[in-house]
Amino acid sequence: MSQLTDDTGVLATDVLIIGAGPAGLYGAYYAGFRGLTVTVMDVLPQLGGQISAMYPEKPIFDIAGFLSVRGRDLVDGLVAQAESYSPRYLLGHRAAELAYDADGLPVVRSDQGATVRAKAVVVTGGVGTFTPRPLPAGEEFLGRGLDYFVPDPSVHADRDVVVVGGGDSAFDWAALLAPVARSVTLVHRTARFRAHAASVEKVRALGVEIVTDCEVSRLIGTDRAEHAEIRHRVTKETRLVPAGTVVAALGFLADLGPLQHWGLELQARKITVDTRMATNLPRVFAAGDITDYPGKVRLISVGFGEAATAVNNAATVIDPEAALFPGHSTEKEH
Repeated sequence: MSQLTDDTGVLATDVLIIGAGPAGLYGAYYAGFRGLTVTVMDVLPQLGGQISAMYPEKPIFDIAGFLSVRGRDLVDGLVAQAESYSPRYLLGHRAAELAYDADGLPVVRSDQGATVRAKAVVVTGGVGTFTPRPLPAGEEFLGRGLDYFVPDPSVHADRDVVVVGGGDSAFDWAALLAPVARSVTLVHRTARFRAHAASVEKVRALGVEIVTDCEVSRLIGTDRAEHAEIRHRVTKETRLVPAGTVVAALGFLADLGPLQHWGLELQARKITVDTRMATNLPRVFAAGDITDYPGKVRLISVGFGEAATAVNNAATVIDPEAALFPGHSTEKEH
């Protein structure tokens, strides 16, 4: 299953998967299972998509067969599963341009100058490129006490931590940091939370102080943040709390980037697909959170099935004589 580069430096592959999150990694495995060569392209420098970038230590509960699996462990398992078929990875490459060659095959060029000619493309880009919503106060302390993600909770051991936000990520990180930090304070601008009620109760039970109807108005420190000023949104009263780390979990802004200029049919910044996970463009399929269709449910577990559906249908486009369903993996020799 070697992948070839021609005299012009163009990489030839059967399937190009754009996005190295869970759906993309499972798609890489499944394409290999079908005997197809695979190249995976992702703008992030590491595999795993949002899981690796945002919550590698977070327990995930919607993966079939696991009561709970840590994000990092899920990614490691998916990478190992795909590796049995030797996919090629182009990390740190944003898929920039899509064209078609004289034979009607998709040719994708990255922002780093890599060119891939594929027989089919599967887009598994999650929410697209994501950037955190900035904390209005204290941006000058970014990297010096202000963080937007918590890839390694041990970095914050024995620190006073302030988490800002009221969604699932804010409460997940508060729960993750509570056992290792000296103290954790969660600050939210209202008394209503977007997080699941069970997550809120878990954080309360861990002894985290939850401050509502307040916002962080500024960060104070010299070389790095040392205190956070918390201001009540109604009374305007302020108080200082120790803050060696401030984690701003205010959500993120998603952007499809260059994909939105490829001519794909979009609905609310999602790629419209049919039951085959095919888009409106020839030989281009999509799977995972980036897709939209009636009844769509955005779960990692759903993305796995969509990736398999996309790859199986791509296989029949690549080879019209190929069977749509290749049989069960238990029937194959590995």
